[in-house]
Amino acid sequence: MAAYGLYTHIQSNRRRSVALLIGLFFLVYVLVFAGALLVEALSYNNPPLDYLLRAARYDFLMALPWATLGAVIWIAIAYRFHQGMIDMVTGAEEVTRAEEPRLYNLLENLCISRGIPTPKLRIADDDALNAFATGLNQKQYSITVTRGLMNALNDQELEAVLGHELTHIRNGDVRMMVIALVIAGVVSFFGEMVFRMFFQNAFYGGRRTSSSSDGDKKGGAGIAIVIAIALIVVAWILSIVIRFALSRQREYLADSGSVELTKNPDAMISALRKIEGRGELARANSAVMEMCIDNPRVGFSNVFDTHPSVDKRVEALVKFAGGHDPGPLALPGVDEPPQIESAPESGPWSEPQEGKPFLPSEPPIADQGPWGPKR
Repeated sequence: MAAYGLYTHIQSNRRRSVALLIGLFFLVYVLVFAGALLVEALSYNNPPLDYLLRAARYDFLMALPWATLGAVIWIAIAYRFHQGMIDMVTGAEEVTRAEEPRLYNLLENLCISRGIPTPKLRIADDDALNAFATGLNQKQYSITVTRGLMNALNDQELEAVLGHELTHIRNGDVRMMVIALVIAGVVSFFGEMVFRMFFQNAFYGGRRTSSSSDGDKKGGAGIAIVIAIALIVVAWILSIVIRFALSRQREYLADSGSVELTKNPDAMISALRKIEGRGELARANSAVMEMCIDNPRVGFSNVFDTHPSVDKRVEALVKFAGGHDPGPLALPGVDEPPQIESAPESGPWSEPQEGKPFLPSEPPIADQGPWGPKR
């Protein structure tokens, strides 16, 4: 069922989180079966396809407990250490009130006003303008802000961004995003393992299968390999489709939640206008960028975009919250290239005269002869 409001959105996020976890194991099992089929196809001289499928099914059933255990261990590691992994990618570090009183006080005041626990604060030493929230429960929730964002936004705008991330936490968006991040990691790990198995067997087993007779070529090894590769591609595509489960509606609701917390739609609008096009975290992968307040990375014709455009978000805030749109904003020191002073019109570093470099200790060329000044 689609989410049409705040509470239905929260309930929808909970259902999607469970569905994503179930889908995780499904994708892992698909990859394991594809790997088993590849290994069997490369281990014999073109046996019939039905034999390969039966053998792959047997291998799959034997590997099923281990695949399940591996997925569970991966989830446990991600549950415990996902914040450290994200911090390693973004270079973020946790800060205290004594270290960043401005940021800490803004966040604490928002939390006190709504009686909610204050999440941890982290700062990424990056010139990009962005922020994101992480965590799977109240003890883990954390908000990361870049140094560039802190320098570019005033207190009201920064408070609006913190309110946006707090709303993501309250709505359950953060939990679902982290689960999606875990799924992407698991699929990548098992997919890489299957491809390694394929190429290793193709290299060492290719010599055995290359001498097969014409009769052997009527077997099903080639078809089995095509089926296995197709299954791997399908699993990879489904891992991308998971991003579509992360409804773009969550950003509109987080923007409106920020306005509800701060009572200042203009601050949210001006913050978005300043962040617009300046949020690229060079060290972050696409999964982390999808967690940010703005993801400037776009897909093919916006099909794979995980965020609505800033124009649409601002339009919604103007229409429903009564805000005022100042339009795209230029940031001094961010958009302007460094000014290079031009060389003086005359002097030791000015343009040389035709035929001979100009030296300040020499007289003009017109009065200069081959052996010194003309008499």
